Amino acid sequence: MIAEPKFTIGIEEEYYLVDRETRDLVKSRPREMMAALEKKFKTQVVPEFISSQIEVGTKVCKSVADAGRDLRRLRKALAREADKHDMAIIAASTHPFASWATQSHTDKERYNILARDLQAVARRLLISGMHVHVGVADDDLRIDLLNQVSYFLPHLLALSTSSPFWRGKDTGLKSYRIAVFDELPRTGLPEQFESWGEYQRHVNVLTQAGVIDNASKLWWDVRPSARFPTLEVRIADIPTLVEDTVSIAAIYLCLLRMLYRLRRQNQRWRKYANMLISENRWRAQRYGFDSGLVDFGKGEIVPYAGLLEEIIEMIGEDAAYFGCEPEVEHARTILQRGTSAHRQLALYNEKREQGADKLEALREVVDHLIEETIAGL
Repeated sequence: MIAEPKFTIGIEEEYYLVDRETRDLVKSRPREMMAALEKKFKTQVVPEFISSQIEVGTKVCKSVADAGRDLRRLRKALAREADKHDMAIIAASTHPFASWATQSHTDKERYNILARDLQAVARRLLISGMHVHVGVADDDLRIDLLNQVSYFLPHLLALSTSSPFWRGKDTGLKSYRIAVFDELPRTGLPEQFESWGEYQRHVNVLTQAGVIDNASKLWWDVRPSARFPTLEVRIADIPTLVEDTVSIAAIYLCLLRMLYRLRRQNQRWRKYANMLISENRWRAQRYGFDSGLVDFGKGEIVPYAGLLEEIIEMIGEDAAYFGCEPEVEHARTILQRGTSAHRQLALYNEKREQGADKLEALREVVDHLIEETIAGL
């Protein structure tokens, strides 16, 4: 019997830096700001691929509450430091009106190689995300959980959407970030593997061929981390409200333990083909949770609210085990008031109806994102 994983948790978020006057993205991060942040937080604050982005990562935490506190501390410190330079941070997976054509990538070897290899695909990568790492030390267990948790990825995406706009236009999608990210190679749903050994053999084919240098360039929606003994979920947009991020992280953590409990009882979640899961992934990308997801057993689209209640009930034992029942149950609040994408669209349409032109309305959306990003800190 495999020993129960420690189920440690860590959260990473990527933010935009915006000019307070124009509300557009800045051209680059001020060196003085980065120096101050790196002095205080070391590797918890790092540059991102695009020069107007910055990434934070919590410490390895033993509880959801600890991860939430550390994330709030990081957001708050970043916001204060940015303010010293007449800038603000926003947590959203696309900027409402910025253009990738005016941005540049960070001058760093890894990013220079990505820009060279991916060309226009990389230049359009003006998107931000949220990643959650959960510690699962056993290699084969990590692969087993990878195979099973894929089913729930669309459910997590639907709760997180924050990218309805792209270059000043309403895309009609709640998560346009997914459309941009899917242009990269080795993205989307993960493959299914029978063991860690089989997974490693596939990675070795690509590394030996020189296609990738290591598994960190597998950008699946969920993947075994190449740096840590964790299973890292990457499908989510970055929620603008920090409590929404923590809720999604808590649900993911509890889902992994629920699947581990099934394994311990010689059971497992039913395996579904990627073509089916991809359909729900698209529905979450397009509609968020507004139009439901496909129940594969029933063969019909069912309301998301019912699916969420099923998940909350299913992971109730695990939420109690981790002491994160409030964070899990907060998902009902997300459903009730909408995601960041819902609020951005509602505000934009309201301002347009009041007579604002498109750019004025979009600037109002940026102001709203600035306020929500630091709310509750």
